[in-house]
Amino acid sequence: MSNDTNAYLNLPPPTPVTPRVPRVVIVGCGFGGLSVARALRRAPVQITLLDRTNHHLFQPLLYQVATAVLAPGQIAAPIREILSGQKNTTVHMAEVVGVDRTRRVVFANSPDRERVPVPYDNLVLATGATHGYFGHDEFAPFAPGLKTLGDGVELRNRILQTFEQAEAEEDVRAHRDLLTFVLVGAGPTGVEMAAAIAYMVRTSLRAQFRRIDPTTARIVLLDRGPKVLGPFADELSQAAKARLERLGVEVQLGQGVEKIDAEGVVVGGQRIASKTVIWTAGVAPSPAGKWLGVETDRAGRVKIQPDLTVPGNPEIFVVGDTASLVQDGNPLPGVAQVALQQGHYAGEAILRRVTRRPSAGPFRYSDRGIMAVVGPGYAILQSGKLRLKSLVAWFAWALIHIMSLAQPGLRLSVFLQWLWTFVTGQRGSRIIIRRRPEPTAPNPAAVRPPSEARAAK
Repeated sequence: MSNDTNAYLNLPPPTPVTPRVPRVVIVGCGFGGLSVARALRRAPVQITLLDRTNHHLFQPLLYQVATAVLAPGQIAAPIREILSGQKNTTVHMAEVVGVDRTRRVVFANSPDRERVPVPYDNLVLATGATHGYFGHDEFAPFAPGLKTLGDGVELRNRILQTFEQAEAEEDVRAHRDLLTFVLVGAGPTGVEMAAAIAYMVRTSLRAQFRRIDPTTARIVLLDRGPKVLGPFADELSQAAKARLERLGVEVQLGQGVEKIDAEGVVVGGQRIASKTVIWTAGVAPSPAGKWLGVETDRAGRVKIQPDLTVPGNPEIFVVGDTASLVQDGNPLPGVAQVALQQGHYAGEAILRRVTRRPSAGPFRYSDRGIMAVVGPGYAILQSGKLRLKSLVAWFAWALIHIMSLAQPGLRLSVFLQWLWTFVTGQRGSRIIIRRRPEPTAPNPAAVRPPSEARAAK
Protein backbone atom coordinates (compact mmCIF):
# COMPACT_ATOMS: atom_id res chain seq x y z
CA MET A 1 0.00 0.00 0.00
CA SER A 2 1.45 3.40 -1.03
CA ASN A 3 1.74 6.43 1.24
CA ASP A 4 -0.92 8.20 -0.93
CA THR A 5 -3.37 5.36 -0.26
CA ASN A 6 -2.56 5.57 3.48
CA ALA A 7 -3.39 9.27 3.46
CA TYR A 8 -6.64 8.67 1.53
CA LEU A 9 -7.77 6.06 4.07
CA ASN A 10 -6.51 8.22 6.99
CA LEU A 11 -4.06 5.49 8.16
CA PRO A 12 -0.70 6.14 9.83
CA PRO A 13 2.38 5.47 7.70
CA PRO A 14 3.84 1.95 8.07
CA THR A 15 6.42 1.52 10.85
CA PRO A 16 9.80 0.42 9.48
CA VAL A 17 10.89 -3.01 10.75
CA THR A 18 14.16 -2.78 12.73
CA PRO A 19 16.20 -5.99 12.71
CA ARG A 20 16.64 -7.38 16.25
CA VAL A 21 20.17 -7.27 17.61
CA PRO A 22 21.51 -10.82 18.11
CA ARG A 23 21.51 -11.85 21.77
CA VAL A 24 24.64 -13.52 23.16
CA VAL A 25 24.53 -15.03 26.66
CA ILE A 26 27.84 -15.87 28.36
CA VAL A 27 27.70 -18.02 31.49
CA GLY A 28 30.79 -17.63 33.66
CA CYS A 29 33.40 -14.87 33.82
CA GLY A 30 36.57 -16.82 34.33
CA PHE A 31 39.33 -16.79 31.74
CA GLY A 32 37.11 -18.28 29.02
CA GLY A 33 34.02 -16.14 29.58
CA LEU A 34 35.97 -12.88 29.86
CA SER A 35 37.89 -13.75 26.69
CA VAL A 36 34.58 -14.23 24.82
CA ALA A 37 33.22 -10.90 26.04
CA ARG A 38 36.37 -9.03 25.06
CA ALA A 39 36.41 -10.60 21.59
CA LEU A 40 32.87 -9.25 21.08
CA ARG A 41 33.47 -5.78 22.52
CA ARG A 42 32.80 -4.03 19.18
CA ALA A 43 30.38 -6.60 17.75
CA PRO A 44 26.80 -5.65 16.78
CA VAL A 45 25.36 -7.91 19.48
CA GLN A 46 23.66 -7.62 22.85
CA ILE A 47 25.73 -9.51 25.45
CA THR A 48 24.34 -10.74 28.76
CA LEU A 49 27.04 -12.06 31.09
CA LEU A 50 25.91 -14.23 34.00
CA ASP A 51 28.14 -15.19 36.91
CA ARG A 52 27.40 -16.41 40.44
CA THR A 53 29.93 -13.93 41.83
CA ASN A 54 30.53 -10.27 41.06
CA HIS A 55 34.24 -10.65 40.36
CA HIS A 56 36.74 -12.12 37.92
CA LEU A 57 39.29 -14.24 39.80
CA PHE A 58 42.90 -14.74 38.71
CA GLN A 59 42.99 -18.32 39.90
CA PRO A 60 46.70 -19.12 39.32
CA LEU A 61 47.57 -16.85 42.26
CA LEU A 62 44.82 -18.05 44.57
CA TYR A 63 47.28 -20.15 46.58
CA GLN A 64 49.04 -16.89 47.51
CA VAL A 65 45.85 -15.68 49.18
CA ALA A 66 45.68 -18.98 51.08
CA THR A 67 49.29 -18.54 52.24
CA ALA A 68 48.91 -14.85 53.16
CA VAL A 69 51.20 -13.43 50.47
CA LEU A 70 48.41 -11.50 48.73
CA ALA A 71 45.08 -10.08 49.82
CA PRO A 72 41.87 -11.26 48.10
CA GLY A 73 41.39 -7.89 46.40
CA GLN A 74 44.79 -8.14 44.73
CA ILE A 75 43.81 -11.08 42.51
CA ALA A 76 40.13 -10.31 41.88
CA ALA A 77 38.38 -7.41 40.19
CA PRO A 78 34.68 -6.50 39.83
CA ILE A 79 33.29 -7.76 36.52
CA ARG A 80 31.30 -4.57 36.04
CA GLU A 81 34.46 -2.51 36.42
CA ILE A 82 36.42 -4.62 33.95
CA LEU A 83 33.68 -4.34 31.32
CA SER A 84 32.42 -0.86 32.20
CA GLY A 85 33.55 0.56 28.87
CA GLN A 86 31.91 -2.22 26.85
CA LYS A 87 28.53 -0.68 26.02
CA ASN A 88 27.07 -3.79 24.38
CA THR A 89 27.43 -5.83 27.59
CA THR A 90 25.12 -6.21 30.58
CA VAL A 91 26.36 -8.03 33.69
CA HIS A 92 24.09 -9.92 36.09
CA MET A 93 25.10 -11.67 39.28
CA ALA A 94 23.03 -14.84 39.00
CA GLU A 95 23.47 -18.59 39.32
CA VAL A 96 22.51 -20.59 36.25
CA VAL A 97 20.47 -23.70 37.03
CA GLY A 98 19.37 -24.95 33.63
CA VAL A 99 19.21 -24.53 29.86
CA ASP A 100 16.28 -25.17 27.48
CA ARG A 101 17.91 -25.89 24.13
CA THR A 102 14.59 -26.05 22.28
CA ARG A 103 13.34 -22.66 23.44
CA ARG A 104 16.86 -21.19 23.59
CA VAL A 105 16.50 -19.99 27.16
CA VAL A 106 18.90 -20.03 30.11
CA PHE A 107 17.34 -20.26 33.58
CA ALA A 108 19.13 -18.43 36.38
CA ASN A 109 18.49 -17.63 40.02
CA SER A 110 18.95 -13.97 40.87
CA PRO A 111 20.50 -12.96 44.25
CA ASP A 112 17.01 -12.96 45.80
CA ARG A 113 16.54 -16.56 44.50
CA GLU A 114 13.96 -15.55 41.89
CA ARG A 115 14.05 -17.79 38.81
CA VAL A 116 14.72 -15.67 35.72
CA PRO A 117 14.58 -16.84 32.06
CA VAL A 118 17.28 -15.35 29.82
CA PRO A 119 16.74 -15.88 26.06
CA TYR A 120 19.68 -16.24 23.68
CA ASP A 121 20.55 -16.54 20.02
CA ASN A 122 24.10 -17.71 20.83
CA LEU A 123 25.10 -19.23 24.15
CA VAL A 124 28.62 -19.68 25.56
CA LEU A 125 29.09 -21.91 28.60
CA ALA A 126 32.35 -21.08 30.36
CA THR A 127 31.46 -22.38 33.80
CA GLY A 128 34.84 -23.76 34.89
CA ALA A 129 35.37 -26.52 37.41
CA THR A 130 35.22 -27.27 41.10
CA HIS A 131 36.99 -29.71 43.45
CA GLY A 132 36.86 -33.36 42.43
CA TYR A 133 37.40 -36.10 45.01
CA PHE A 134 37.40 -39.08 42.60
CA GLY A 135 34.26 -40.59 44.07
CA HIS A 136 35.23 -39.92 47.68
CA ASP A 137 33.02 -36.96 48.49
CA GLU A 138 33.26 -37.94 52.16
CA PHE A 139 36.76 -36.38 52.09
CA ALA A 140 35.35 -32.90 51.38
CA PRO A 141 34.57 -31.76 54.97
CA PHE A 142 38.11 -32.61 56.11
CA ALA A 143 40.14 -31.63 53.01
CA PRO A 144 38.96 -28.35 51.47
CA GLY A 145 40.03 -27.47 47.96
CA LEU A 146 41.13 -24.23 46.37
CA LYS A 147 38.93 -22.90 43.56
CA THR A 148 37.14 -19.76 44.75
CA LEU A 149 38.15 -16.60 46.56
CA GLY A 150 36.17 -17.86 49.55
CA ASP A 151 38.23 -21.07 49.49
CA GLY A 152 41.43 -19.03 49.60
CA VAL A 153 40.31 -16.96 52.58
CA GLU A 154 39.01 -20.04 54.41
CA LEU A 155 42.30 -21.90 53.94
CA ARG A 156 44.27 -18.86 55.07
CA ASN A 157 42.13 -18.75 58.22
CA ARG A 158 42.72 -22.45 58.80
CA ILE A 159 46.48 -22.31 58.35
CA LEU A 160 47.00 -19.24 60.54
CA GLN A 161 44.51 -20.43 63.17
CA THR A 162 46.46 -23.67 63.49
CA PHE A 163 49.53 -21.79 64.72
CA GLU A 164 47.42 -19.81 67.16
CA GLN A 165 45.90 -23.03 68.52
CA ALA A 166 49.33 -24.59 68.89
CA GLU A 167 50.59 -21.53 70.77
CA ALA A 168 47.69 -21.83 73.22
CA GLU A 169 48.10 -25.60 73.62
CA GLU A 170 49.99 -26.59 76.76
CA ASP A 171 50.42 -30.22 75.71
CA VAL A 172 53.64 -30.21 73.72
CA ARG A 173 52.71 -33.55 72.14
CA ALA A 174 49.65 -31.93 70.55
CA HIS A 175 51.87 -29.43 68.74
CA ARG A 176 52.98 -32.09 66.26
CA ASP A 177 49.47 -32.78 64.98
CA LEU A 178 48.57 -29.09 64.84
CA LEU A 179 51.75 -28.16 62.99
CA THR A 180 51.50 -30.92 60.38
CA PHE A 181 50.13 -29.79 57.02
CA VAL A 182 49.19 -32.40 54.42
CA LEU A 183 48.57 -31.53 50.78
CA VAL A 184 46.98 -34.20 48.59
CA GLY A 185 48.01 -33.81 44.95
CA ALA A 186 51.41 -32.79 43.55
CA GLY A 187 50.27 -30.82 40.53
CA PRO A 188 51.15 -27.12 40.16
CA THR A 189 48.75 -25.98 42.90
CA GLY A 190 49.98 -28.58 45.39
CA VAL A 191 53.65 -27.93 44.67
CA GLU A 192 53.32 -24.15 44.75
CA MET A 193 51.28 -24.16 47.94
CA ALA A 194 53.55 -26.64 49.76
CA ALA A 195 56.56 -24.49 48.91
CA ALA A 196 54.72 -21.33 50.01
CA ILE A 197 53.79 -22.81 53.41
CA ALA A 198 57.34 -24.09 53.91
CA TYR A 199 58.78 -20.66 53.13
CA MET A 200 56.25 -18.90 55.36
CA VAL A 201 57.06 -20.94 58.47
CA ARG A 202 60.77 -20.27 58.01
CA THR A 203 60.50 -16.52 57.40
CA SER A 204 57.47 -14.44 58.32
CA LEU A 205 56.30 -16.68 61.20
CA ARG A 206 59.73 -17.32 62.62
CA ALA A 207 60.40 -15.97 66.14
CA GLN A 208 56.87 -14.58 66.46
CA PHE A 209 55.58 -17.18 68.90
CA ARG A 210 56.70 -18.03 72.43
CA ARG A 211 55.59 -21.61 73.08
CA ILE A 212 56.07 -23.05 69.60
CA ASP A 213 58.73 -22.94 66.92
CA PRO A 214 56.99 -22.57 63.51
CA THR A 215 60.13 -23.77 61.74
CA THR A 216 59.46 -27.26 63.12
CA ALA A 217 56.19 -27.49 61.17
CA ARG A 218 55.89 -30.59 59.04
CA ILE A 219 54.66 -30.15 55.44
CA VAL A 220 53.79 -33.36 53.58
CA LEU A 221 52.96 -33.49 49.85
CA LEU A 222 51.23 -36.67 48.66
CA ASP A 223 50.53 -37.97 45.16
CA ARG A 224 49.61 -41.38 43.82
CA GLY A 225 51.65 -40.75 40.65
CA PRO A 226 55.35 -41.49 40.19
CA LYS A 227 56.49 -37.84 40.16
CA VAL A 228 55.51 -34.31 41.07
CA LEU A 229 54.25 -32.01 38.30
CA GLY A 230 53.27 -34.87 36.00
CA PRO A 231 53.03 -32.89 32.71
CA PHE A 232 56.61 -31.61 33.01
CA ALA A 233 59.72 -33.31 31.65
CA ASP A 234 61.40 -35.68 34.11
CA GLU A 235 64.42 -33.43 34.64
CA LEU A 236 62.20 -30.50 35.63
CA SER A 237 60.02 -32.67 37.85
CA GLN A 238 63.09 -33.99 39.65
CA ALA A 239 64.44 -30.46 40.06
CA ALA A 240 61.15 -29.32 41.57
CA LYS A 241 61.11 -32.28 43.97
CA ALA A 242 64.69 -31.56 45.06
CA ARG A 243 63.81 -27.91 45.62
CA LEU A 244 60.77 -28.85 47.73
CA GLU A 245 62.89 -31.14 49.88
CA ARG A 246 65.47 -28.38 50.41
CA LEU A 247 62.61 -26.20 51.67
CA GLY A 248 61.72 -28.94 54.16
CA VAL A 249 58.73 -30.49 52.37
CA GLU A 250 58.29 -34.27 52.65
CA VAL A 251 57.30 -35.67 49.26
CA GLN A 252 55.58 -39.07 49.24
CA LEU A 253 54.75 -40.52 45.81
CA GLY A 254 53.25 -43.67 44.37
CA GLN A 255 50.46 -44.26 46.89
CA GLY A 256 46.91 -42.99 46.94
CA VAL A 257 45.11 -41.62 49.96
CA GLU A 258 42.86 -44.26 51.52
CA LYS A 259 41.08 -42.18 54.14
CA ILE A 260 40.75 -38.58 55.30
CA ASP A 261 39.06 -37.65 58.56
CA ALA A 262 39.26 -35.08 61.35
CA GLU A 263 42.46 -36.70 62.66
CA GLY A 264 44.45 -36.69 59.42
CA VAL A 265 45.00 -39.02 56.45
CA VAL A 266 45.75 -42.67 55.86
CA VAL A 267 48.13 -43.44 52.99
CA GLY A 268 49.80 -46.77 52.31
CA GLY A 269 48.20 -48.15 55.46
CA GLN A 270 49.95 -45.53 57.60
CA ARG A 271 48.23 -42.64 59.33
CA ILE A 272 49.62 -39.12 59.15
CA ALA A 273 48.10 -37.18 62.03
CA SER A 274 47.16 -33.67 60.95
CA LYS A 275 44.55 -31.01 61.67
CA THR A 276 45.07 -29.32 58.29
CA VAL A 277 44.60 -31.36 55.11
CA ILE A 278 44.34 -29.51 51.80
CA TRP A 279 42.96 -31.08 48.62
CA THR A 280 44.91 -30.18 45.47
CA ALA A 281 44.48 -33.47 43.64
CA GLY A 282 41.74 -33.00 41.08
CA VAL A 283 38.78 -31.11 39.74
CA ALA A 284 35.26 -31.84 38.57
CA PRO A 285 33.46 -29.92 35.83
CA SER A 286 30.38 -27.79 36.33
CA PRO A 287 26.92 -29.36 35.79
CA ALA A 288 26.71 -27.86 32.28
CA GLY A 289 26.40 -31.33 30.74
CA LYS A 290 23.35 -32.02 32.91
CA TRP A 291 21.79 -28.67 32.00
CA LEU A 292 22.14 -29.47 28.30
CA GLY A 293 21.32 -33.16 28.48
CA VAL A 294 24.08 -33.98 25.99
CA GLU A 295 26.93 -36.48 25.80
CA THR A 296 29.80 -36.01 28.24
CA ASP A 297 33.14 -37.74 28.82
CA ARG A 298 33.86 -39.89 31.87
CA ALA A 299 34.72 -36.81 33.92
CA GLY A 300 31.42 -35.12 33.06
CA ARG A 301 32.77 -32.56 30.59
CA VAL A 302 30.64 -31.75 27.53
CA LYS A 303 31.88 -33.39 24.34
CA ILE A 304 32.13 -30.66 21.72
CA GLN A 305 32.95 -30.41 18.02
CA PRO A 306 36.16 -28.89 16.59
CA ASP A 307 34.36 -25.55 16.26
CA LEU A 308 33.63 -25.70 20.05
CA THR A 309 29.87 -26.14 19.54
CA VAL A 310 27.56 -28.82 20.91
CA PRO A 311 26.64 -31.46 18.31
CA GLY A 312 23.22 -30.59 16.88
CA ASN A 313 23.28 -27.12 18.46
CA PRO A 314 25.60 -24.82 16.50
CA GLU A 315 24.40 -21.86 18.55
CA ILE A 316 25.83 -23.32 21.81
CA PHE A 317 29.57 -23.03 22.50
CA VAL A 318 31.34 -24.67 25.44
CA VAL A 319 34.85 -23.54 26.44
CA GLY A 320 37.45 -24.14 29.13
CA ASP A 321 37.26 -26.73 31.91
CA THR A 322 33.63 -27.49 31.03
CA ALA A 323 34.55 -28.74 27.54
CA SER A 324 36.00 -32.04 26.32
CA LEU A 325 37.89 -31.76 23.04
CA VAL A 326 40.49 -34.13 21.62
CA GLN A 327 43.29 -32.64 19.53
CA ASP A 328 46.00 -34.73 17.90
CA GLY A 329 44.79 -37.76 19.83
CA ASN A 330 44.96 -36.16 23.28
CA PRO A 331 42.32 -34.32 25.31
CA LEU A 332 43.09 -30.65 25.83
CA PRO A 333 44.20 -29.91 29.41
CA GLY A 334 42.13 -27.87 31.85
CA VAL A 335 44.47 -24.87 32.02
CA ALA A 336 44.00 -21.13 31.62
CA GLN A 337 45.70 -21.07 28.22
CA VAL A 338 43.08 -23.38 26.74
CA ALA A 339 40.20 -21.37 28.18
CA LEU A 340 41.64 -18.08 26.92
CA GLN A 341 42.22 -19.35 23.39
CA GLN A 342 38.87 -21.12 23.19
CA GLY A 343 37.08 -18.05 24.51
CA HIS A 344 38.67 -15.81 21.89
CA TYR A 345 37.85 -18.33 19.15
CA ALA A 346 34.20 -18.59 20.26
CA GLY A 347 33.86 -14.81 20.33
CA GLU A 348 35.34 -14.50 16.85
CA ALA A 349 33.11 -17.31 15.56
CA ILE A 350 30.00 -15.52 16.82
CA LEU A 351 31.21 -12.23 15.30
CA ARG A 352 31.75 -13.91 11.94
CA ARG A 353 28.31 -15.46 12.16
CA VAL A 354 26.41 -12.23 12.90
CA THR A 355 28.36 -10.29 10.27
CA ARG A 356 27.80 -13.08 7.71
CA ARG A 357 31.48 -13.80 7.17
CA PRO A 358 32.81 -17.32 6.52
CA SER A 359 33.96 -19.53 9.38
CA ALA A 360 37.61 -19.44 10.42
CA GLY A 361 37.77 -23.26 10.44
CA PRO A 362 38.23 -25.62 13.40
CA PHE A 363 39.80 -24.51 16.66
CA ARG A 364 43.49 -25.27 17.12
CA TYR A 365 45.13 -24.98 20.51
CA SER A 366 48.63 -23.51 20.53
CA ASP A 367 50.61 -24.77 23.52
CA ARG A 368 52.80 -21.91 24.73
CA GLY A 369 54.39 -23.84 27.54
CA ILE A 370 53.87 -24.56 31.23
CA MET A 371 55.54 -23.29 34.38
CA ALA A 372 55.41 -23.63 38.14
CA VAL A 373 57.02 -21.66 40.95
CA VAL A 374 58.66 -23.55 43.81
CA GLY A 375 59.15 -20.87 46.44
CA PRO A 376 60.41 -17.31 45.94
CA GLY A 377 63.20 -16.95 43.42
CA TYR A 378 62.87 -20.38 41.82
CA ALA A 379 60.61 -21.71 39.08
CA ILE A 380 60.61 -24.30 36.33
CA LEU A 381 59.55 -23.52 32.77
CA GLN A 382 58.91 -25.81 29.82
CA SER A 383 58.06 -24.48 26.36
CA GLY A 384 58.75 -26.68 23.36
CA LYS A 385 62.39 -27.75 23.68
CA LEU A 386 63.16 -24.98 26.15
CA ARG A 387 63.79 -26.12 29.73
CA LEU A 388 64.54 -23.67 32.54
CA LYS A 389 64.90 -24.21 36.28
CA SER A 390 66.28 -21.10 37.87
CA LEU A 391 65.78 -17.51 38.99
CA VAL A 392 65.40 -16.57 35.32
CA ALA A 393 62.38 -18.88 35.06
CA TRP A 394 60.95 -17.27 38.20
CA PHE A 395 61.26 -13.79 36.68
CA ALA A 396 59.51 -15.07 33.53
CA TRP A 397 56.76 -16.61 35.67
CA ALA A 398 56.33 -13.40 37.66
CA LEU A 399 56.20 -11.18 34.56
CA ILE A 400 53.66 -13.38 32.77
CA HIS A 401 51.40 -13.60 35.81
CA ILE A 402 51.54 -9.88 36.56
CA MET A 403 50.74 -8.94 32.98
CA SER A 404 47.86 -11.44 32.93
CA LEU A 405 46.00 -9.71 35.77
CA ALA A 406 42.78 -8.04 34.66
CA GLN A 407 43.61 -4.43 35.61
CA PRO A 408 46.71 -2.17 35.75
CA GLY A 409 46.05 -1.35 39.40
CA LEU A 410 46.20 -5.03 40.35
CA ARG A 411 49.47 -5.45 38.45
CA LEU A 412 51.13 -2.63 40.36
CA SER A 413 49.75 -3.80 43.70
CA VAL A 414 50.93 -7.39 43.22
CA PHE A 415 54.37 -6.29 41.97
CA LEU A 416 54.95 -4.11 45.03
CA GLN A 417 53.71 -6.82 47.42
CA TRP A 418 55.98 -9.42 45.82
CA LEU A 419 58.92 -7.04 46.02
CA TRP A 420 58.26 -6.42 49.72
CA THR A 421 57.87 -10.15 50.48
CA PHE A 422 60.96 -11.06 48.44
CA VAL A 423 63.14 -8.50 50.23
CA THR A 424 61.82 -8.85 53.80
CA GLY A 425 60.18 -12.28 53.92
CA GLN A 426 57.12 -10.66 55.55
CA ARG A 427 53.54 -11.15 54.40
CA GLY A 428 50.97 -8.41 54.44
CA SER A 429 47.80 -10.51 54.68
CA ARG A 430 48.23 -12.63 57.81
CA ILE A 431 44.73 -11.79 58.96
CA ILE A 432 42.28 -14.30 60.41
CA ILE A 433 38.72 -13.37 59.50
CA ARG A 434 36.16 -15.02 61.73
CA ARG A 435 32.66 -15.64 60.50
CA ARG A 436 29.99 -14.10 62.71
CA PRO A 437 28.34 -16.97 64.61
CA GLU A 438 24.68 -17.60 64.00
CA PRO A 439 22.51 -16.09 66.75
CA THR A 440 21.14 -18.70 69.13
CA ALA A 441 17.85 -18.53 70.97
CA PRO A 442 18.19 -18.11 74.76
CA ASN A 443 17.47 -21.06 76.97
CA PRO A 444 13.88 -20.56 78.19
CA ALA A 445 14.69 -22.18 81.52
CA ALA A 446 17.43 -19.63 82.12
CA VAL A 447 15.23 -16.62 81.38
CA ARG A 448 12.74 -15.58 84.08
CA PRO A 449 10.17 -12.80 83.98
CA PRO A 450 11.16 -9.65 85.94
CA SER A 451 8.53 -10.41 88.62
CA GLU A 452 10.08 -13.82 89.30
CA ALA A 453 13.55 -12.33 89.32
CA ARG A 454 12.49 -9.74 91.96
CA ALA A 455 10.82 -12.43 94.07
CA ALA A 456 14.00 -14.47 94.05
CA LYS A 457 15.98 -11.67 95.62
